[in-house]
Amino acid sequence: MRRCQIILLGLVMMFTGCEVYEPYETPLSYYIAPDKDISSLGRIALVELGNETPIPEISVNMSDALFQEFRKKQMFGLSFVPEDDLAWRSMQLQQDASYSLEQLMEMRKTLKCDAVLIGSITSYKPYPHMAVGLQLRLIDLTDGELLWALEQVWDTTDKSTGHRMRKYYGDWVVGTKKLSVIGPESPSAQLGFVSSLKFVKFVAYETAATFDPKPTGLLGN
Repeated sequence: MRRCQIILLGLVMMFTGCEVYEPYETPLSYYIAPDKDISSLGRIALVELGNETPIPEISVNMSDALFQEFRKKQMFGLSFVPEDDLAWRSMQLQQDASYSLEQLMEMRKTLKCDAVLIGSITSYKPYPHMAVGLQLRLIDLTDGELLWALEQVWDTTDKSTGHRMRKYYGDWVVGTKKLSVIGPESPSAQLGFVSSLKFVKFVAYETAATFDPKPTGLLGN
């Protein structure tokens, strides 16, 4: 059966001129607590990301994309806390700060969650090529332990990033998941390079993939 599949893929390549991609890897560098199961959390609150860039709309767009991708995991309950939420603002907490036990308890009570996902957009460049940097933390509100963290920059001029993006939009979103045959320069595979919303969606997908119990191809630190 395996030999037949290989022959079939070879024939498809010959007649379509398309490139056959292996299941793609996402070489993100991230931390995940080895002794805790994120999927056992009851509810996580995702606070709208802080924005260290001069482009205000990227905060809402990136935060919404992350919320949608994490919700697809169906691993835990998820709520979204906008930056102007009165309850969040009343606590006057900095997203990049360390929190006392009293502050952790206040967040758990006010936001009605077991953990909080916070962070910021450290960089964003919509042209002449797209790039975005994220710094994120997932904090257990019962003991303040860091459950997960990611600090990463995605840049469309990076060969690996571009390769993964073409496969994501050519294969996973638009084409068939089973055959995995696409044209690397097809219009669908170029969406992430010309649309900021598509680029943000790709970044959110790769970020959420690090929450998988056994994320294929991901390099955890």
